[in-house]
Amino acid sequence: MDGDLGDFLRSRRARIQPEDVGLPSYGRRRVPGLRREEVAQLAGVSVDYYIRLEQGRGPGGTSRTKSGGVSDAVLDSIARVLRLDKTEHAYLLSVARPPKKDGRRRSAPRVRPGVQRLLDGMERTPAFVLGPAMDALAWNTLGDTVHGFGRMPPGRRNLVRQFFLESQGRDLYADRAVVAAQSVANLRLSAGAHPDDHRVRDLIGELSLKSEEFRRLWADHQVKACLYGVKRLRHPVAGLLTLPYESLTLPETPEQTLVVYTPEPGSETAERLALLGSWATAH
Repeated sequence: MDGDLGDFLRSRRARIQPEDVGLPSYGRRRVPGLRREEVAQLAGVSVDYYIRLEQGRGPGGTSRTKSGGVSDAVLDSIARVLRLDKTEHAYLLSVARPPKKDGRRRSAPRVRPGVQRLLDGMERTPAFVLGPAMDALAWNTLGDTVHGFGRMPPGRRNLVRQFFLESQGRDLYADRAVVAAQSVANLRLSAGAHPDDHRVRDLIGELSLKSEEFRRLWADHQVKACLYGVKRLRHPVAGLLTLPYESLTLPETPEQTLVVYTPEPGSETAERLALLGSWATAH
């Protein structure tokens, strides 16, 4: 994850044109977007300070907090200049001031029994719990029937790995390009929030080695949380499923996310899910 701060800042200033922020463009530029000197000027910091920040060398000087990190005021100013949205702003804060690594490899987070009972109680709704690396930690029967978690080897039950590296994952999503971009943007956000999680780092390393598509999308430095939306899945038994979803952070375990598919009552997808549930019980 080294270099993420500089790469992120460079990618964001490249998308801002001088005229967007009231600066003269002075004709054709060698590279797109704002120069580092212009970002520094607009953010109210010295050029050397900003260059050091973008190069990951640490800014030094009087703008450091007591903890040794970059101050909120500086990061807020840079976020304003680069027109970062709320999610990108949070990502900037996390990668600019990552926590100290303790070097320990923690075991997979466990899902509380009460959460599993909650999942099991949603008999007509596919639902599952994901960890920071988008590993499936728990699920109900319909969630398993839709995604096939139970058929994946233990330790490999990961939606992003399945999507980029396995034919089953590639064929499941009707809107593949959209889901690919969303998955990578969400994984980058998680990587910024959990820089010391070896599962996140290992997954990024594996996908970077094995998937050209992932490498290309990762290099875009898009950051976005998948909080809600609609996914269209081509299920091998049920056919096309149009599934609105909601993602909820579990209060006691904020590194775990409950994902629930919420099809419209009486819709064709709801009827297909009911048949799928009966099929799963029979098999």
